[in-house]
Amino acid sequence: MSVIMEREIAGRKFKAEYGKVGALSDCALLVSYGDTVVLVNVNASEKPREGIDFFPLSVEYEERLYAVGKIPGGFVKREGRPSEKAILSGRAIDRPLRPLFPKGYRNDVQIVCTVLSVEPDNMPEILAENAASLALCLSSIPFTDPVATVSVGLIDGSFVINPVSKDREKSSMDLTVCATKDRVMMIEAGGNEIPEDVMYDAILFGFEECKKIAAFQEECMKSYGKEKAVFEVHKIDEELEKEVTDFAFPLIKEAMYISDKDKRNEAMDAAKTKIAEAFNEKYPDNMSDIADIVYKLQKKIVRNMVLNEKRRPDERRFDQVRPISCEVGILPRTHGTGLFTRGLTQVLTVATLGALGDVQVLDGLGEEEFKRYMHHYNFPSYSVGEVKPMRGPGRREIGHGALAERALVPLIPTEEEFPYTIRLVSEVLSSNGSTSQASVCGSTLALLDAGVPIKRPAAGIAMGLVTSEDLSQEEIITDIQGIEDFFGDMDFKVAGTTEGITSIQVDTKLKGLSNYVIRTAIDNARKARLEIIEKITACIPTQRPDLSVYAPRAYTMSIDPEKIRDVIGTGGKVINKIIAETGVKIDIKDDGKIFVMSSDSVGAKRAIKMIEDLTKDVQVGEVYLGKVTKIATFGCFVEILPNKEGLVHISKLDVTRVNKVEDVVSVGDEILVKVTEIDNQGRINLSRKDAIKDSENEEKDIEK
Repeated sequence: MSVIMEREIAGRKFKAEYGKVGALSDCALLVSYGDTVVLVNVNASEKPREGIDFFPLSVEYEERLYAVGKIPGGFVKREGRPSEKAILSGRAIDRPLRPLFPKGYRNDVQIVCTVLSVEPDNMPEILAENAASLALCLSSIPFTDPVATVSVGLIDGSFVINPVSKDREKSSMDLTVCATKDRVMMIEAGGNEIPEDVMYDAILFGFEECKKIAAFQEECMKSYGKEKAVFEVHKIDEELEKEVTDFAFPLIKEAMYISDKDKRNEAMDAAKTKIAEAFNEKYPDNMSDIADIVYKLQKKIVRNMVLNEKRRPDERRFDQVRPISCEVGILPRTHGTGLFTRGLTQVLTVATLGALGDVQVLDGLGEEEFKRYMHHYNFPSYSVGEVKPMRGPGRREIGHGALAERALVPLIPTEEEFPYTIRLVSEVLSSNGSTSQASVCGSTLALLDAGVPIKRPAAGIAMGLVTSEDLSQEEIITDIQGIEDFFGDMDFKVAGTTEGITSIQVDTKLKGLSNYVIRTAIDNARKARLEIIEKITACIPTQRPDLSVYAPRAYTMSIDPEKIRDVIGTGGKVINKIIAETGVKIDIKDDGKIFVMSSDSVGAKRAIKMIEDLTKDVQVGEVYLGKVTKIATFGCFVEILPNKEGLVHISKLDVTRVNKVEDVVSVGDEILVKVTEIDNQGRINLSRKDAIKDSENEEKDIEK
């Protein structure tokens, strides 16, 4: 028997049908919001996975192009690997849910969100995040803290929940808030330099709506939810834990109190070796438990250090940024480079400028079809001193690249201001905390070095948090390094300019963040950001006045849109001929704007001249140098502009009488002719005689 659960959100109906589809899943929901429909299936393994120390949750966000009435491109004609948007949506669903599962739960859990229908006014990713939480609540899986998600826009100074498509276009902010009824779990934001006060108010505005949706999910769980499964939690023997703790604690504490990262790691490795030697023979079957005890001791020592001793592992102040250095122009043949170093975190970003035709084509469910600015992020194993197989970008790389890209989108010049496609690639050379925000800084340097007229320099920083078990103590720290991220409770990334915030991404390992933490993190991030921007502007105050000699030059011209077909030609014959002869790239817009790009100015000017000739109107009274294309008894035909020819009657061929056309001209000859008439049928009449007379008169005027 199916059940329908309904609630109005932002003036539109949210409807979830339970029991209608997917009978073999633990819980399957068909959820709709307007005409957007998502199917969510959640399942868990019967038993925990053995030999792991993490919660094996997987979230799949499956896009189906039939949802927007498209057939996939390519030869295969079916969906292949997930799009970047799908990967980012899956990550966004995972992050707020993961901390709310019971500690010690090790059963495999899979959440599959399949997008079946998309209405542009209602974003499927927001619907999927709410649907995933509701499905978990209704299932037998031990998840009992509903998470609600809303989008917040800023339109004409007012906040709007789940803005529709036309409002999103006008909004200066794209904010997603995920929260339980008590605390904020996740924040994703992009904005056009939003002031800190406005961003904080927007987060709270979204939080208030989330509380209502979470309460609705809780009501559904009480009315229709399955009985929650009893699960096994692996427990470590108390005597073993005490024995290992007594032996290992002083060794670990001594190692963890070393401020230098490399020396600390060496001391920690030595401590682990001593611990293994002490317990290998006595407890050969419990080494994974011993490793877990060691991890907990490390975490306890670091957190006690921050909370009770008010000191950080590297002895910085809580609000202190690590030493920063900035360099540009590192690579001689690239279009722009920026090397940004913050402590042991180092990122090299390279900028490449291309033609507008180099835009990325997006084959997905979103309204955007092309991307003119793109940012890619690479995180090789050597950046953390490890040896691993080199594979393509994973979810982490795609997520970090998208975050850095979002931070700079509001600052990128328009196509009219800077007619280039822009690609940034951030190579992480060394990682010890917040490489995504170092990528923002390195990207700013690279853009300025490439001569891109960005609106203002941007920088990013990551804030951390350490709390007590009862949450009575909360210490916020600036510019977290790896150890603070690993053993801390929050990764609060903020990027922006001197004027405001351009992006936020917040993850937490807790059951949510207090308003105090959110407000303080935003404010402290601004102080750090301004400090970093000072370093960037000291290195390169503004964009370089000239592009790299290796970067292509863009030339812009406009023609009558009606004449675009003359430039393109049948099957692209004309434009391809221009490109082949001049070596340029040409992009033509529907409004008649043409972008010619080439690193060879001679070739570019030649291409422009060819296009001008193709689109130029023939003027009566003008003299042209034309080529004879055909001869007849009554005269000859002369091409005076590409694809435009006229007739020179035999009586107009010369100043004296002509008996035979061939006595004066041959096919292929270039002659000066004057346009004497364009009749009402568009036929062009030419005169060589008049062109000769005009030339003689000009010579006489010069002699005088």
